Amino acid sequence: MSGYVLAIDQGTTSSRAIIFDADMKMVATGQEEFRQIYPASGWVEHDPEDIWNSVVSTVKSALSEARLAATKISAIGITNQRETVVVWDKATGEPIHNAIVWQDRRTAPLCARLKKKGLEAKFTRKTGLLLDPYFSGTKIAWILDKVKGARRRAAKGELLAGTIDTFLIWRLTGGKVHATDATNASRTLLYNIAANEWDRELLDILKVPASLLPQVKDSADDFGMTRESLFGASIPILGVAGDQQAATIGQACFEPGMMKSTYGTGCFALLNTGADMVRSRNRLLTTIAYRLNGKTTYALEGSIFVAGAAVQWLRDSLKIIHKSEHSGDLAAEADDRQNVYLVPAFVGLGAPYWDADARGAIFGLTRDTGRAALARATLESVAFQTRDLLDAMNKDWKDGAAGTVLRVDGGMVASDWTMQRLADILDAPVDRPEILETTALGAAWLAGSKAGVWPDSRAFARSWSLERRFEPRMAASTRSAKIRGWRDAVRRTLSG
Repeated sequence: MSGYVLAIDQGTTSSRAIIFDADMKMVATGQEEFRQIYPASGWVEHDPEDIWNSVVSTVKSALSEARLAATKISAIGITNQRETVVVWDKATGEPIHNAIVWQDRRTAPLCARLKKKGLEAKFTRKTGLLLDPYFSGTKIAWILDKVKGARRRAAKGELLAGTIDTFLIWRLTGGKVHATDATNASRTLLYNIAANEWDRELLDILKVPASLLPQVKDSADDFGMTRESLFGASIPILGVAGDQQAATIGQACFEPGMMKSTYGTGCFALLNTGADMVRSRNRLLTTIAYRLNGKTTYALEGSIFVAGAAVQWLRDSLKIIHKSEHSGDLAAEADDRQNVYLVPAFVGLGAPYWDADARGAIFGLTRDTGRAALARATLESVAFQTRDLLDAMNKDWKDGAAGTVLRVDGGMVASDWTMQRLADILDAPVDRPEILETTALGAAWLAGSKAGVWPDSRAFARSWSLERRFEPRMAASTRSAKIRGWRDAVRRTLSG
């Protein structure tokens, strides 16, 4: 076998295909953005056909750039935006509604009704999640309720549902495989993470027929073969993981106590807790980090809904910067005497607040506030939110996350200013790896190791390479004052 592995990284704003060689080095990339659809305030959708077409296009682009025939690809790994869901016609493969994106808040009233009935504890005990519109189960229920005839068709077994990985697998295999992996299943509010199975009681509560849902496999497993007509040869799909879990794997966080944080559209910090399914007392999530050879590894997760999306807001809505990568340079120009705070609750606040009704706000504006201060406040908001997550993890994890070195990845980490400010606010070292595409690398490792062309987890972990460590250098008094100001701003923003 060649050793070449293809990673499909289907994200919130773009799809990418990355080819790695036998030495786990990137050799070619294809990327394509697609439409973001906002039907109402707090609603976010994608056209599944846009996603599908972008995936096919980027795979072909990467193969062309690498000058490789599909026969040279040993395996495909898929990683995806996790809680985004699609419901489609089993016979035709056509979606019955746009994909409802993880950022979407339309099911907040349903979540509120379930909470009022006292059901949140039941969902949390079984799934490790909270009753929040973020997760997939209530989105599936909404589609079944709102699309004419959907419930009748679902009851007759005419429809299928799944997260984006499942939809892609279905399309790639020509409808032969309806499957997902344990990490994606664990984000649905429908999957019992202790029993590792769809939970009948939760399905009944949300009125989601079991026949809609995919088979749940290990993260490194046989997910079928792609149709030969797509890329010129059938390629085995051997790895699948949700984007944040894939990044955890790509950062080689295989040991309990290791922690990574990914800064993309949102920010997601995961702390490996091993076989220990830690029950958070501080409104973090208990989730599956990965499942390999039937063995489940768990994690504590903190989810921030808006990180890089706030930088996009500076660029696209306020026109403060022309390119996202300019945000750090502009922030560095800000006057230190300006104490401006942005709480980027554009689609509510995630962990540890979980306030679906909160909306964004800016505090501390003066007549002297300008572009640089707003850029700094935007980047600092990401650091402050990460600090909130780390503090909660310190309280939940038996060994404490204090002193843990944070491994970072995602588009925002290329900014030295942002990473230095992150280390300063966390009062902890921040490690940036040589390979920043850790989400794609994690998916590729799952597939490559399953195919037998890449090393096992221990050898893979030894290959992890540090590009730069950022050590905290902010005065403790300055850090404390900034954190107090942030928490006051959050308090003023919360809907309750």
